[in-house]
Order: sequence, then C-alpha cells, then structure tokens
Amino acid sequence: MAGWRAKSYAVAVSTPVWEDGNWQTLPRLEENLETEICVVGLGGSGLAAVLELLRLGRKVVGIEAGTVAAGAAGRNGGFLLAGIARFYHQSVAEHGRDFAKSIYQATLDQISRMMAETPQAIRRVGSLRIAASEDELQDCTAHLQALRADGFAAEPYDGPEGQGLLIPGDAAFNPLLRCRMLAQQALEAGARLFEDSPALQISGQEVETPRGRVHCQRVLVAVDGRLEQVLPELEGRVRTARLQMLATAPVKARFARPVYRRWGYDYWQQLPDGRIALGGMRDAGGEAEWTTLDEPGENVQLHLEQLLHQLGIQAPITHRWAAPVAYTLTGLPIAQEVRPGVWAIGAYSGTGNVVGALLGQETAAVLAGVKPSRALFLA
Repeated sequence: MAGWRAKSYAVAVSTPVWEDGNWQTLPRLEENLETEICVVGLGGSGLAAVLELLRLGRKVVGIEAGTVAAGAAGRNGGFLLAGIARFYHQSVAEHGRDFAKSIYQATLDQISRMMAETPQAIRRVGSLRIAASEDELQDCTAHLQALRADGFAAEPYDGPEGQGLLIPGDAAFNPLLRCRMLAQQALEAGARLFEDSPALQISGQEVETPRGRVHCQRVLVAVDGRLEQVLPELEGRVRTARLQMLATAPVKARFARPVYRRWGYDYWQQLPDGRIALGGMRDAGGEAEWTTLDEPGENVQLHLEQLLHQLGIQAPITHRWAAPVAYTLTGLPIAQEVRPGVWAIGAYSGTGNVVGALLGQETAAVLAGVKPSRALFLA
C-alpha cells in the first residue's frame, strides 16, 4: 500500500476525470419546507425524476447527501448502453423476448432523449463488446444473433481492440457534466435542490435532514450505491459493491468508441481530448470489493495499471477514483413502494446510466398520479 500511495501523491485520488472544478455548490437545507414530492438523491435517476415531475406540474424538493452526482452517477465510466445489466440474449432467456425487446427499444429511445436534453455531454459513437476468450467470442456471436433477430442494429467486429461486436446505437458521455446540466435545468424550471443534506429519517410525509425537514405527500428515494443502508427493508435483495477507475494524460487517438471487454469486467474509453478513462477489474479484488467504501484500493488499482500497460498505454496516470453501486441477483433494478408513500429506485447492477433515467421518469409519473407512457418496471 505504501508504494501505491507514494505514486498517488502526484494524481487526483478520489476525484473523477469528469471533474472540471466549475460547479457552483447548492445550499444546504436549513429550514422546513412543504412540497408535493421530495426526491432523495440527485444523481441521474433522481434528476430525471425531478424534471419529469416538473413537466407534469408538480412541486418538487430534491436533496442530496453530498453534491449533485457525487455518487456513481458522476463517477462512472461514461457509457450509455442500451438494455439492462444482462446482455440482450441473456435477457431474452431469463425474462422473455417481449420484455427484453421492450426494454431494449425503450433504452435506445432514452439515449436519443438524453442527447436532446444535454447534447454537449453525449457522443453517439456506438460501443464495442470485445471477447477476451474463445468462450466469450462465442457468446458475442449469440449476443449478435439475438439482437439482429429482433431487428436491433449490431455488427460483427474485428479490429485493433480485438474481436466481438459493434453496437451502433450506444453512446459515450460525460456523466458529471450531464447531471449538472440537468440540475441547472431543474432549478430554472422551479425545483428547489439542496446539497450536503443527507436524509436521516424518511416517511411518506416527511424527510428529516440535519438542519431541516421536507414535509411532503410522497417521497422518491433515487439512490444506487448504499441503497440497502438508506432503506434497510432492501437488505438481502440489494448488495453494494465498489467500482474503481483511473484516467491518464492525453495520448494519440487509439479508440473511436467505448470498449466493454471480458464480460464487462474491463471497460475503457478515450475522451475527446485524448485522455483514457479505464475501469473494472472488480473480480480481481474478490470479496473485498463488496463494500460501501468509495475510496480506490491498492489491489484493483494495480490491476488496472497492468491492463493499461497491456493496452500499450504508457501515459501518466492523472486520476484514481471509485464509487459504490448496488447489484441485485436478477440484474433487474429495484422499483417499488417500500414504505407507505415512499418509493425506491436503484440497484442498476453497474449499468444504470440509461435505465436509471428511464426509471426515474417512469416512477415520477406514478408518483404524480399519471399513467406512464411505458410501464416497463412498474407494471
């Protein structure tokens, strides 16, 4: 640990590559407020819910324990992938073709909606799924065939990154920039948003924070990592893990689109300015990565360095960071009323950027008393 820490003095430890230092922090909640709906958690899904509630004419207060997108929503790898955590052919096998197809189409549409909302933050360049073994290559073929069988765009791929498939409908994005843009849009539309205001007690009529309370009619808890701590009722169904990443100084253009490899345990993309953002290796950390800690750890970081070198990248490491995310055994997210008047969404199993936004909008409609245009998870 001492050696890794020594190297870390020259890099931004626990700061994601997405952080540009330009965010103007929001106030703490230091009074008692009344509103129709209180949203707990101002990441991608929570902010999507806030904006949808505003669109439906509801009064909204949103609170965040840290800063906007301080959790995984602003500290992930910047992938916008259609579908849910399972690959498409696995979703068909586990949940049925109709459900898998509906979800996949809805998430493709959601990526388009996200691009319209925050075009500065998103590049629709597609994504690669690359095989690291013969078994995985065969699975990529099954994945490709299932997508094509249901009319979704996908192509076999053989290039510098390896063999696998290209999914043109996916995208890359700056997750922290997008969330901050959404927060600004919500403020301009009349939402009251507060940072540094953790929820201490939650009921359907009141949310208590250290310095204030929100009196409301309903509550939406839009939290991913540590969801089982915020709502202990979900203990046993939800388990939090730590995902780790690093980033480098700019290098010559090598990767045109984000890469998902080794069953999703390795992933990286090259940013428009040439920097490499690389993450994964959670399996190398073993049981130690089933933790709510959000600090990077030595073992996984060293494995990430090895992966970086295997890719032929010798640029200096400039950032190391981690974030807690929640998993379920089924790969399906949590979306339900867990207490009278208290709804929860989260546990996206590591791929919540698109599904989380979609689910935030869907749940917002339910809380507003409006039939969702697509009731995919709450039907």
